[in-house]
Amino acid sequence: MQFKLTSDYKPTGDQPNAIRELSEGLERGDRAQVLLGVTGSGKTFTIANVIARANRPTLILSHNKTLAAQLYEEMRGFFPENAVEYYVSYYDYYQPEAYIPHTDTYIEKDLAINEEIDRLRLSAVSALLSGRRDVVVVSSVSCIYGMGGPTAMSESVISIRRGQILDRNVLLRRLVDALYVRNDIDLQRGTFRVKGDTVDIFMAYSDNVLRVTFWDDEIDSIEEIDSLTYHRLATFEDYQIYPANLFVTTKEQQASGIRQIQDDLVKQVEFFQEMGDGIKAQRIKERVEYDIEMIKELGHCSGIENYSRYFDGRETGQRPYCLLDFFPDDFLMVIDESHVSVPQLNAMYGGDRARKTNLVEYGFRLPAAFDNRPLRFEEFQSMVHQVIYVSATPAEFELSESEGVVVEQIIRPTGLLDPAIEVRPSENQIDDLMDEIVTRVHRNERVLTTTLTKRMAEELTEYLLNNGIRANYIHSDVGTLDRVKIMTDFRAGVFDVLVGVNLLREGLDLPEVSLVAIIDADKEGFLRSHRSLTQTAGRAARNVNGKVIMYADTITESMQKTIDETNRRRTLQMQYNEEHGITPQQIVKAISGNLTQHSASRESAKPTGYGQAYVEPDSARMVADPVTTHMTIDQLQAAIKESTRLMNEAARNLDFLQAAQYRDEAIRLTDLLEQKKAAEHTR
Repeated sequence: MQFKLTSDYKPTGDQPNAIRELSEGLERGDRAQVLLGVTGSGKTFTIANVIARANRPTLILSHNKTLAAQLYEEMRGFFPENAVEYYVSYYDYYQPEAYIPHTDTYIEKDLAINEEIDRLRLSAVSALLSGRRDVVVVSSVSCIYGMGGPTAMSESVISIRRGQILDRNVLLRRLVDALYVRNDIDLQRGTFRVKGDTVDIFMAYSDNVLRVTFWDDEIDSIEEIDSLTYHRLATFEDYQIYPANLFVTTKEQQASGIRQIQDDLVKQVEFFQEMGDGIKAQRIKERVEYDIEMIKELGHCSGIENYSRYFDGRETGQRPYCLLDFFPDDFLMVIDESHVSVPQLNAMYGGDRARKTNLVEYGFRLPAAFDNRPLRFEEFQSMVHQVIYVSATPAEFELSESEGVVVEQIIRPTGLLDPAIEVRPSENQIDDLMDEIVTRVHRNERVLTTTLTKRMAEELTEYLLNNGIRANYIHSDVGTLDRVKIMTDFRAGVFDVLVGVNLLREGLDLPEVSLVAIIDADKEGFLRSHRSLTQTAGRAARNVNGKVIMYADTITESMQKTIDETNRRRTLQMQYNEEHGITPQQIVKAISGNLTQHSASRESAKPTGYGQAYVEPDSARMVADPVTTHMTIDQLQAAIKESTRLMNEAARNLDFLQAAQYRDEAIRLTDLLEQKKAAEHTR
């Protein structure tokens, strides 16, 4: 099936040229290309057009779940008739197994799996296994982590057709081999039930149930039915049922794997005994023997992924199978925000290896645990046929990969210009900034201010508050719930100035911001590099009055590069607007409703002290609320259950920011519940 792009808009500005150049590069066989697209220029729409022209399976990689969810929703809108899939880590909460030698602390693995994301992951793999070409998978770095191999997955696919002679029990056994579980009482995703000649299969990757009806040993009908009403939705002549889990293996491979585990266990025990460390020898012996027993009896054990090499049939050191193995050789890779995503890909292996080293050296895991890992960066590169790096500030790696050839997308469809940049002396910089803030407040606009340290951010916020300016700070020490709430309140106008360190860069869509003030812009370093300054300045590019003020006593090389590049872009943008009679239009973006609904209006919010420039929403204060404090244990348990339900619902809707808020609320309520239980126990 061909990709069919659906949109109310046509490519404008630089988009037609960017689409043409990128498409021609793919046709020529260029291995790497760079799309340098400024903030708000419609890079996603350009990539969608390139995908439609190339008509190849495509993997879009983003550096975090939230941005991946945004890309997924956009791509689903562009390709409603094609297979647009979502593949990210399916953990709502994940504490990896670890050992800290200097405190002799073993941390057991703890996790909570989001079933809806698990379904979406299975759906992505199923779409690729089907062989269709019109597949777009939007993924996080999760795509380089291990999973079952494509051969084992393909062999577990069950193909059926109407009129086929097939013993019902043979079908049931094949479903079990594909990791479906029989449950005749409560049919849930990944299970099946049998009633006479009818087999109902709740597919792990779908919201519907497949009903297979037999007439003796012949398949009489194949139907998809609604999982709630059981009304028939569609009938089929043939159908393919994909595995219920991404880690499938054959019985023969499982038996062989257990034998190899036993052999390696003997070697590791002997190794520790030769070292004279009987404690480690006993520890690894007990742990692995217990795991083997669990695998024999139940087919799995806690931490079974550490034995994946044995069940995959891989050699020592051989890379694991991952999502990339399921794509055809000519697939297209798109790496969004590549200046962030590429270093993240490069760092995954080292972090995983460091954690596993302690587990192996101290007898908690066999050395095979090292082979349950993400891909090394060079392994990732070797699997990529053609790649498009997308960034407003591509790094040296991307530029060298593309041999310096960059496709630019400078013109915005809205006609908005890159912000004008001014350099002002650092003397009296705060007083000057306050004058600029007052001007923006009168226009109902917002101000971002960046500092070099967390302490500077906090002290500047306190100073602004003491002078009657509504402000707040945000940095890495601010919790997830508070961070999301602060950003939403900022856009809503509950306060006017947001002070930060390095969180005012990629992924922030703040059209209300008309001024970005950079304190100590001439202090060279990571936070004041050319790319950081350009990204930070770009936060003002979505406002028609966008402006950047750099407070500095000298103009550094990084500052000059940013100024020159911004002026170059502004010149091109103004020329285009003049030639086409375009008047820049302000972007208006709705503020999503979530937990941060305010209990007081902007007018009633008054500075009340340090970090309290506005009235805190009721939801964020829920645990501190007197009513919550006086809840009974049963009431708290009910509240935790409701918060968990809302978290799962938000995650199903791919609203991970809101899901994080509900999760944090549930954690706080759980802490309060534990306090109450402890208090009752001591009475």
